[in-house]
Formats: sequence, structure tokens, C-alpha cells
Amino acid sequence: MTRRFILCALALPGLALSACTASAPPAKPPLEGARIGGPFTLTDQNGQTVTERNFAGKYRIMYFGYTFCPDVCPTDVQAIGAAVKKLESSDPALAAKIVPLFVTVDPARDTPAILKQFVSAFHPRMVGLTGTDAQIAQIKTEYAVYSSKGDASPGGGYLVNHSRQAYLMSPDGKPLALLPQEQGPDAVVTEIKRWAR
Repeated sequence: MTRRFILCALALPGLALSACTASAPPAKPPLEGARIGGPFTLTDQNGQTVTERNFAGKYRIMYFGYTFCPDVCPTDVQAIGAAVKKLESSDPALAAKIVPLFVTVDPARDTPAILKQFVSAFHPRMVGLTGTDAQIAQIKTEYAVYSSKGDASPGGGYLVNHSRQAYLMSPDGKPLALLPQEQGPDAVVTEIKRWAR
């Protein structure tokens, strides 16, 4: 699912469809008013229970994937981690207000220990989140994330098909914009600076 399709699908009913293809940046965050986000209770990479309240007052980058992903997730998460590092160099005050979050869609394999090894490779402040099947199903619904477990290989491994979006959420947990992580860290930095203050 492309970013443009997600953006258009989540647009407010009164928003003209032409706004999805306009080249000029909108005056308001593109996801303002969208029904994305909500309360959650999950477990972080240190085995601690966390909720959305742990991140109150911070901009959140919410990315959903899984650590056993062979290509897309590591590439996307590397771009997000590199973007935060660039912000730390160019605008430390803004960077300090941002928390990158990696939420697994494969809780059966992504234990806290596995998540800790994964997220620490990309940024020291990146938070990895896992939970029960029910907890992950709930947050996927709240963030309009799709995932589906593929067929198991003879060795027991499997891939997980999932949507590919990174949300920038406001300090009060409201959706602001989709981040273009597939375009690399510079594009992510540009989008963050457009909406975060």
C-alpha cells in the first residue's frame, strides 16, 4: 500500500481529493482529524510494561514491522534512525522531543530480547514494543495497520506481509503525517521539520 493511497484513504470526508496530489504543502497536517492512534499497553525491549502515556509530550514516530523481515523493515528503520541522528546534529532541541517507536506485527518471535538487539542497532533511543496477540491486534486496528502471517517454510520460518507506513504523531498522540522513510533519512527529516515544532 503506497503512502499516497493511505493518505487519500484517510483523508477527511470534506477534503478535496485534489489535495492528495497537490505539490504545495497543505496548511494543516495531512492526517489532522484522521482516526489513527489510541491507548495501548505493550511491553518494551527491556521487558517493562508501557502505555501511550509514557510518551506523552513527545512527538512519536510509529513504525510497524518485524525483526525477522529480510529487507524492507531494516531499510525503513535504518532511514528513521538516521533521520533522528541527523536531527540531533542539526536541531538538537527538536530531536529531543522525538521518540522513534518500532511496534512488532510478529509478537510470537519478537520477544523483548530480540527487539532490544534489533532497535539498538538503529538508534539508542529507539523503543521496541511487543505484546500478546490481542494487544498487537488492538494497536494494529488503532493505527490502521495490516499484517498477515505467510506460509511456513520447511524449516518452520515464515514471512509476514504487512503495510508499510511510519506515522508522525503529535505530543498529544494525534496523527500529523506519514513519513517518507522509503525515500531515505533526508526526506524523513524534511517532513518532521514541516510539522514538528
